[in-house]
Amino acid sequence: MITAYLTHPDCSLHHMGPEHPESPQRLEAIRARLSLVGLLQQTMQADAKAACEESLARVHPLRHLRSLEKCLPTEGLVTLDSDTMMNPDSLQAARVAAGAVIRGVDQVFKRQADNVFCAVRPPGHHAEASDAMGFCFYNNIAVGAAHARAKYGAKRIAILDFDVHQCNGTIDIFKNDPEILICTSFQYPFYPWRYLRSEWQNVVNTPLEVGTDGPEFRRIIENHWLPALHAFKPDLVMLSAGFDAHRDDPMGDICLEDEDFYWITHLAMEIATLYADNRIVSVLEGGYNPKSLASGVEAHLKALLGLPFAEAP
Repeated sequence: MITAYLTHPDCSLHHMGPEHPESPQRLEAIRARLSLVGLLQQTMQADAKAACEESLARVHPLRHLRSLEKCLPTEGLVTLDSDTMMNPDSLQAARVAAGAVIRGVDQVFKRQADNVFCAVRPPGHHAEASDAMGFCFYNNIAVGAAHARAKYGAKRIAILDFDVHQCNGTIDIFKNDPEILICTSFQYPFYPWRYLRSEWQNVVNTPLEVGTDGPEFRRIIENHWLPALHAFKPDLVMLSAGFDAHRDDPMGDICLEDEDFYWITHLAMEIATLYADNRIVSVLEGGYNPKSLASGVEAHLKALLGLPFAEAP
């Protein structure tokens, strides 16, 4: 498998204060780990380009984009909600994060890569059409999905979200859209406390009880997601890859291990092989313990590269 690894130095310019868990250290931890174990060198590395306004406006109304720009401070931090802040570089970081997903879509449809991992921040899956929240400003994966439809005529896009939090923003943007299938697993009841009920035919909500471990997680995913995915037959598989469901992550109480992230990545690859000509675009969402985030991404990348899983040293 040819796996592209997309990121950008500007992703590290965004910060929300020294104690905030969504920090530039997250990407530093990932890069250090992947370099140490020799995985990064096996990927096709490139920098993202910032998403243009036209691409963002496919999923966010222009008035919302303008209001975010008006909030941007010239110095210091501005608070949007209790846990989402902006510094002067936040929107530039958010634009290159969304732009990475656009470039990843281009790469898989142009056959430049089989699959792509976007190592970006800020994350995106909580960003609703007209509401920045939950550390998120633009909905990166939604911007990429809209680009796949607009440029390549994708008709059946599956978005698989295995973050510990539900992708309320992605649901807000695509609910009742027959061309988008959203499968989302999340600790229940838990932030964002909205869209938690399955009210739309294109959304497979998969709530997980506190303490859910790997074997139970796999059983639930196989029972909930696989029938929907086989019926849908996606022509593009996109992953909102959150690693905060790891047992060592401070954000949640789900007890997954690195091998579970390898397993669910491999499951997505099997679906992509069957129906989507191998096309997978994965984008980083959560994961707030630097060590478990980095080891989870390592397992994720091993699967994308077609390598066997091996316990981390």
